[in-house]
Amino acid sequence: MRQSSSVWTVVLAAAGLAVGMELHAQEEVEGANAVLPWAYVLNDPAVAAETPDPDEVVTVPGSSVSMPRSAINIDNGPPDWHPDGHPRMPDVVAYGGREGVVACGYCHLPNGQGKPENAGLAGQPYEYLVQQMTDWRNGRRKPGEPRMGPPAFMERIGLATSDEEARIAARYFSSMDFRPWVRVVETDSVPRTQFAGWIHEVIEGGGVEPIGTRVVETPVDLKLTKLRDDSSGFIAYVPWGAVARGRAIVTTGGDNSVACTVCHGDDLRGIGPVPALAGRSPTYMARQLYDLQTGVRDGAWSDLMDAAVKNLSLADIVDIVAYTASLDP
Repeated sequence: MRQSSSVWTVVLAAAGLAVGMELHAQEEVEGANAVLPWAYVLNDPAVAAETPDPDEVVTVPGSSVSMPRSAINIDNGPPDWHPDGHPRMPDVVAYGGREGVVACGYCHLPNGQGKPENAGLAGQPYEYLVQQMTDWRNGRRKPGEPRMGPPAFMERIGLATSDEEARIAARYFSSMDFRPWVRVVETDSVPRTQFAGWIHEVIEGGGVEPIGTRVVETPVDLKLTKLRDDSSGFIAYVPWGAVARGRAIVTTGGDNSVACTVCHGDDLRGIGPVPALAGRSPTYMARQLYDLQTGVRDGAWSDLMDAAVKNLSLADIVDIVAYTASLDP
């Protein structure tokens, strides 16, 4: 159970990165994708878009629900494959709200588990979620890579969302537990992927390539992910030794940071309004740390992360998010 204390009026992800001046200059000219292309995923225009039969009736394992593929459309709200797996969705989650506010559950999924291109909201503190929406609305939180569709879309939604809509959605998502969603695999090589749908898609028959200094997070089952099945999670490939190296930074601060456990808890499941990190998407976490370090994420509590993100390398951020993702949520 989370501890609650007024002392902990703090926020966000544990430890981050530091990028040299040359990388900052590159980021200013080319965007965050130039620095972290595996995290700020831009779709490959050369990837042929699928044209599935819109009238095909589809279903997913463990669900009695069926629907035509054409029904899976953001204008219709999220497909609710597993209605018994979450509380009743409020209207803003299931259908959207005032002009510019689409259904939260379409991107973040009805059970709040989220995907690498957005955020897992389930189980995050109510106060934290409300504050993030306030930061979006006040222009203090911006996408680090405006060319990446989902974060840029979230900025537009955040600007349009009312206080009351934000509170309703936050109450819903914070009421649920976040369940295991990402399986971390340490490896030297990974399946070759292409960028489509703002994520890494494994190229069938594409062979393997060195992982290098990056995280490659892919769906366990791409077909189910495309159907927006909120029970089908992800695999995150990380370099050998990344989890142990990340544990050292997170728990002690290493040479260049501060221990993340001070604010996020020994188990990294959050304290009071401070968000949980354990088991969350490493791709999403990497973007947040970079956004904090470069200052595009500058919300009410962001200054509390300054010391954590100031002096770490890009290799450090890979290690940190590998470790946090490896933990039970």
